[in-house]
Amino acid sequence: MRLSDKYPFLTNYFTQALTTSNRALPQSLLFYGNDLKSQYELATEIARLLNCQKDKEDECDCLNCKWINENSHPAVMTISRIDNKPEDDGSKTVISVKQSQMIKELLMNTSEFHRVFIFCDRDNEGNISGLNPLNFQDETANSLLKIIEEPQPGVTFIFLTRYIDDVLSTIISRSQCFFVPSKEEVNFDYSCINNVFTDYLNFERKDVFDISQKLQDLTKSMPAEKILDGIQNYILAILKSNPKRTDLIKHIELVEEAKRQAKLGIRPINIFDDLCLKLIK
Repeated sequence: MRLSDKYPFLTNYFTQALTTSNRALPQSLLFYGNDLKSQYELATEIARLLNCQKDKEDECDCLNCKWINENSHPAVMTISRIDNKPEDDGSKTVISVKQSQMIKELLMNTSEFHRVFIFCDRDNEGNISGLNPLNFQDETANSLLKIIEEPQPGVTFIFLTRYIDDVLSTIISRSQCFFVPSKEEVNFDYSCINNVFTDYLNFERKDVFDISQKLQDLTKSMPAEKILDGIQNYILAILKSNPKRTDLIKHIELVEEAKRQAKLGIRPINIFDDLCLKLIK
């Protein structure tokens, strides 16, 4: 399905902003919602429209559109914990201050292109995730504020996140924010933890390490990542049925952090002890 078919309002809005003189495109945009893949596609489509040398049609074959479709345009950069790192940048889990400094240095030079910087998280398999306080920390966000607040002509910043509050409030205040609804069917399967962790909101504090051990025992038959997916799906299912329980968003973020710890090879028992201590009050 084409992006314009999935999001006709958003794509029409940005197309109109770029083809009419009475509506200016904001120079800092923030997209939020669960469908990070579509957010990234929308960001790259905006970059394509800004740089298209012809008529901005979907099938345009100009050099700029070709480069952007191939993710090789010199002026359209993904900024993540693994993309576009300076040579002396040893950070592996965050968007760093050195990356911010790199952007500032790039902007000191003129460009014949419209420069677009897309901020997100991405893993080594290319999966797009959202910005959050862990991968886009305050120090880095603050170092970008001046160039966002006083942007040069021909420069656009785009920030992608799942939850709008996961981005520093001063970035939000300097950006025009758009909710990108998910068009994907969400699977809330949590059968793998059905007899262990469901009803965790009613667990007592004294049961924390007992529950953690039961989760650890599940790793004998399945990876820790699958167990954490089940926990997260269970919380999402509760949130879907009780949308006013906004406190559960923090719980989802805690599980997301536990999943990152699992990918780093931290022992499951340490992950589950820490997670249960934070979730069971």
